[in-house]
Amino acid sequence: MTQTLTLNHETVAILNQRSTPFAAVLAVKFAVCVTKMASRRRTRKALAQLEPWQLADVGLTPRQAHDEFIRVFWKA
Repeated sequence: MTQTLTLNHETVAILNQRSTPFAAVLAVKFAVCVTKMASRRRTRKALAQLEPWQLADVGLTPRQAHDEFIRVFWKA
């Protein structure tokens, strides 16, 4: 199982303190962004490999799964 890197309000407050270098804040925000995009891509790829009966279990039609799969990974 993989963990998704997220920024909550407390983490952002810590990163925005004057003692944290701007480059470090930027690096963390970039890492979060890249991690989210990779997670979306991986999830959509897995969705495309599900059988119709599995899609029905999660409440999706094959068409809806296909539409989600073809979305670009940077769009939520």
